[in-house]
Amino acid sequence: MASQSVPVQKLREKVDADFARTIDELKALVAVPGIAWAEFDPADLARSAGLVAALAESSAYPNIEILSAKGPDGASGAPAVVARRLPKPGWPTVMLYAHHDVQPPGDAALWTSGPFTPEERDGRLWGRGAADDKSGIVTHLAAFRCLTDVLGDRFGLGVTLFIEGEEESGSATLGAFLAEHAALLKSDIIVVADSGVWKIGVPALTTSLRGLVDGTIELRSLNHGLHSGTYGGPVLDAVTLLAKLLATFHDATGAVAIEGLISADTAERDIDEGTFRADASVPPGVRLAGTGTITSRLWTKPALAIIGLDAPAVATASNTLVPTATAKFSLRIAPGDSPENAMDAIRRHVRMHAPAGAEVTVTSGRASMPYAADLSSPAVGDALWSMEEAWGSAPVRVGVGGSIPLVSALAGHFPQAQILITGAEDPDSRAHGEDESVHLDELRRSILAEVLLLSKLNER
Repeated sequence: MASQSVPVQKLREKVDADFARTIDELKALVAVPGIAWAEFDPADLARSAGLVAALAESSAYPNIEILSAKGPDGASGAPAVVARRLPKPGWPTVMLYAHHDVQPPGDAALWTSGPFTPEERDGRLWGRGAADDKSGIVTHLAAFRCLTDVLGDRFGLGVTLFIEGEEESGSATLGAFLAEHAALLKSDIIVVADSGVWKIGVPALTTSLRGLVDGTIELRSLNHGLHSGTYGGPVLDAVTLLAKLLATFHDATGAVAIEGLISADTAERDIDEGTFRADASVPPGVRLAGTGTITSRLWTKPALAIIGLDAPAVATASNTLVPTATAKFSLRIAPGDSPENAMDAIRRHVRMHAPAGAEVTVTSGRASMPYAADLSSPAVGDALWSMEEAWGSAPVRVGVGGSIPLVSALAGHFPQAQILITGAEDPDSRAHGEDESVHLDELRRSILAEVLLLSKLNER
């Protein structure tokens, strides 16, 4: 039940009155192509951080800094923005997290409008990062403005704005950043605005995340290339042998067949297959992989994809038996598993199924822990209440198949903090894909939900 001291109607009116400004801020952020990958201009990433800092200043956030940390190689990581409003005596501190870096746009010709040319149409704002995760940034900006204006002197919460700059590239220096700036970031409650709703009109609180391990598998079957006519038959090329090995990673249903991984069919709600196919653009003739509920396959079971292959390109391939081939794998791991266990399971599987005589090397890459929320946390109840007030619809608790490295990292650094994962993305936001967008009504409701949540926490 809502407390009588939460001025719901005044907060709602303020969010609505401020929303045109919020859209303009989101457009300005989308127009900056900040990508934290080595292949892209770091000046754009610095410009993105500078814009976030300027918008935070105009939103009345105090004590704004642009910070970074050095990675294991000694190189500085991407710039992050941190702003701090200290709590009044007796009030808790809430961290508001989002990230300003974005995925590369891919082929710009596949976008209806330019990836970095924000365009408002059909009730949505289109552009790279509009949903993931610049919608999270403007949510935190608008929420702070609203509370400052409406609550005035009653606003006692401490608020730490933390806008990361390298989430989409794997948060390589995040551990070092948290260690170096722990005193600045220490919080009682953490709101991570990097997820989404169940569907348009139905809010969701994300309560679990799969973890991630990735890496490469290199197979060498010959010392050098051979004429495919002279030697083909008794000798198989490395691409074929690698394909045979990769095929052992899944069983006949398409489920991951690597022994030793955690897997559970325990998701408390399911999604209709037709709805899932529409959301994922899966053609009717393509069979869905795995068994059990669709949500379990997405949230509480592992998923493995081959996301890259080093072999001769078709256009320049000669009639040669290829001596080496390399595949890059991405393995999502279920809550309860660990990256160390998952990599050990992959290595055991490769040793067991490697073609006889072939030299196979597994090299590990990134790793991220899975996450399961503490549903007994008082902040969870406050978040669910705020969502129902904002949407006028009962919220659902959902898992997410993706990984947010920051969440498990924050849980490790601040084990007493209550973590809430929210966001404005909907099933058609197409984050990471062409024509990414955010539904503007969902964004407005997401802002109101955060405002109501913070106002409720302010009573503590």
